[in-house]
Amino acid sequence: MSGTEKGKARAEQAKGKAKEVLGRATGNERMTAEGRGEQAKGAARHAKEDVKDAFRR
Repeated sequence: MSGTEKGKARAEQAKGKAKEVLGRATGNERMTAEGRGEQAKGAARHAKEDVKDAFRR
């Protein structure tokens, strides 16, 4: 189960990175900020799964 959640977190981070890069390329500050937010959300989700894995061991 944790593997799929980590995969979703990585996908969310990648999506955020793409949005950030596209926002910078087009000069759209809102899209850049949304991308950063999605990356942070994905990183938090990934960290949560790492903590859950640590307690399972």
